[in-house]
Amino acid sequence: MPGLLRDVVRMCWLAGTAMIAAVPAAAQDPKAPVIPPVASLTDGMWMKGDLHLHSRHSTDSSNNPVSAIIGFAERNGFDFLAITDHDNHVQGDVASHTWRDPEFRSDRVVLLYGAEWTTDRGHGNIFSARPYDHQKLYDLRDARDAKILAAKQTLGVHLSANHPAAGKDHFGFSYDMVDSIEIWNSAVWPRNAATLLIWDDMLRSGRKIAGRGGSDSHHGVPPSPDKATRNSAEATANYVGTPTTWVFAKARTPAAVVEALTNGRACVSANPRGPRVEFYGDRDGDGQMDMMMGDNVRASGKPVHFVVKLTGGVVANASYRVLVIRDGQPFGEFEAKGEAPVASFEDSPAADTRSYYRVQVEGPQTPYPEVPNSMPLSGKMVGLSNPIFFNFDPEF
Repeated sequence: MPGLLRDVVRMCWLAGTAMIAAVPAAAQDPKAPVIPPVASLTDGMWMKGDLHLHSRHSTDSSNNPVSAIIGFAERNGFDFLAITDHDNHVQGDVASHTWRDPEFRSDRVVLLYGAEWTTDRGHGNIFSARPYDHQKLYDLRDARDAKILAAKQTLGVHLSANHPAAGKDHFGFSYDMVDSIEIWNSAVWPRNAATLLIWDDMLRSGRKIAGRGGSDSHHGVPPSPDKATRNSAEATANYVGTPTTWVFAKARTPAAVVEALTNGRACVSANPRGPRVEFYGDRDGDGQMDMMMGDNVRASGKPVHFVVKLTGGVVANASYRVLVIRDGQPFGEFEAKGEAPVASFEDSPAADTRSYYRVQVEGPQTPYPEVPNSMPLSGKMVGLSNPIFFNFDPEF
């Protein structure tokens, strides 16, 4: 009997030891945040669109009815749009203007509900999968940030900081209110460099905020020469898709587009014809990618293999410069070329601190014949990824 008892005790001890070893580090450390599992990398589709557009319902727009914007998007294969007219031009009543416009409909393009929240402290875009009471946000534009945040949460909408470094039209509110930042505004890339500094500041501080683009286009092509304005030339340089935001959405619905953007499963390209920047990681070394941009995982301290893919729209025989940013600082430069350019690298994110990696891609611009003068304005910037995150607290 003593021998049998000893064997039973030993078996229980071994089983308990195995169970303890199987418990993730986060579960063993009560102070560590609980990070949800990564969503599927295959259950989704890439969709492209523009998240900052103005129609005739913005008084500073010209020759740009809603039908012209949506018709252009339909002809050129866009998947979603957010027509974000200035709310102060209609005293907050966008529901009776842009949304009620009979031209605000499409069988081929997913339309988000939204507006540009235009205040004395800066501008932001609202995105929603359904109509919401925008008047409440407009009426609170001068209120304390806490009151605005409470209203935004009650309405269940996505708030994005517009052109944060754009002088008087910067975003002058707390970034704790926002779900995303417009990291690329209009075809003119150079003036967005300062925005990346703001974004990196927010990311380094533990704020998991998505990055997105928006053309901020106001002016369309005049129907006849006599309808031209001094701003009509802008339609050839900055129009729908300069830049283009891509989202990896679970379904072709407004809700899925907003969800993908909020989660940072998104990237930005100079135009819809150019390559899409896809950024993935392999945590366990089995050769299979198990996370993508926007995902947040617990680091083990072991090496992670990262892959950057440029998908579609590459310039023949071109070489692209892939710049990797880790925690706001340059980590490395890599070359990607060929018909399906790929760059890869390895690093070991620390197990006990948060970190993030994001990607910028430079190279030749892919022609966008529908907006031919946009290419030189974007310079060498081809695309941007959202980050892959490690150890970020989802309850921050």
